[in-house]
Amino acid sequence: VAGLGNYGLWGTRHSVGMEVLDRLARQLAVAESWRADKQCCADVAMATVHGLELVLLKPRRFMNLNGLSIATAAEIYSLGPEDIYLVHDDLDKALGKVAIKLGGSARGHNGVQSCISALHSNEMTRLRIGIGRP
Repeated sequence: VAGLGNYGLWGTRHSVGMEVLDRLARQLAVAESWRADKQCCADVAMATVHGLELVLLKPRRFMNLNGLSIATAAEIYSLGPEDIYLVHDDLDKALGKVAIKLGGSARGHNGVQSCISALHSNEMTRLRIGIGRP
């Protein structure tokens, strides 16, 4: 599960994916286990839910390069694009609305496009978090 955003720009609407991962880590009681992984240039935490191993990942890059971290982590953990869930902001959804989407285009989202390019696939499941337009 990868939270897209601009690392270090906490509290901004475009980094909502990373904030969702922080909240998920707290709910899974792994918030204290985030570690910087230099190999994939991301913060990583591991969790187990109903016997399923989860890799929680927050790229330590700007949005348009998030895919590089996710593709490297996918290689390290032997994950295919179909195993990856992207959590990201969506300007076209009203603030607070969410939607799940399987595959498809990036729809103008630079972080999603980065993931599609780096993974050579658009098969990732996406949790789109509405941030509305200014």
